[in-house]
Amino acid sequence: MRNSYLPKKAAKKEQAITQPDVRSEFYLNISEILQAARQNAYHAINFVMVEAYWNIGKLIVEEEQQGKQRANYGTHLIKNLSVKLNADFGKGFSEQSLWNMRLFYLKFPILSALRRELTWTHYKMLLRVENENALSYYIQEAAQHNWSVRALERQINSLYYERLLTSRNKAPVIEEMQEKTASLAQTPQDFIKDPYVLEFLGMPDSSQFRESDMEQAIIDNLKQKLGNKLLPILGA
Repeated sequence: MRNSYLPKKAAKKEQAITQPDVRSEFYLNISEILQAARQNAYHAINFVMVEAYWNIGKLIVEEEQQGKQRANYGTHLIKNLSVKLNADFGKGFSEQSLWNMRLFYLKFPILSALRRELTWTHYKMLLRVENENALSYYIQEAAQHNWSVRALERQINSLYYERLLTSRNKAPVIEEMQEKTASLAQTPQDFIKDPYVLEFLGMPDSSQFRESDMEQAIIDNLKQKLGNKLLPILGA
């Protein structure tokens, strides 16, 4: 009994020595690097999507202008385009989605001015804002402070910019906003679960996957779309 016990004990001791301490500063620093790199990769594929939808909107507007003599040309164009795109690229190109892309281009006509920190879902939310000053403010704040879509939606719906502008004592308004925004912080999981991202990547609904499976599927898709240079970052 004693002889059979000693090897097991020694093996456990050796295993404890060779395994990294997940609580150590060394391991945590490496973990943070990888998490940040993956998050940057997610942002990269998201901005590819934003650019694609901006360019689609641009082409729609240009095509409409060429055929503007025909009555209701834009309506027919969007309808026919939606049918063809859904047939070739799957769902995600409803008529309403294409109208949003068209409006996206008209509202943000300079591609280089788009903020890479913001997702397509952020921009869809910003399409609701008609006041140009408010729009500029929300874009700046959302990008600078990494607002989640839910946080941005809350600020817009609660007329945060207007309340801040008209308040003599701005401190309570800002403090309330910061508290609410903190409770709606953006996480990597927000990207993974974003239905617009899944549609753009041509992937099934996330309800069919565990979260870990969905993250791996997105990473695999990123490898194909962004090239071999990202393989070490994404854990090839």
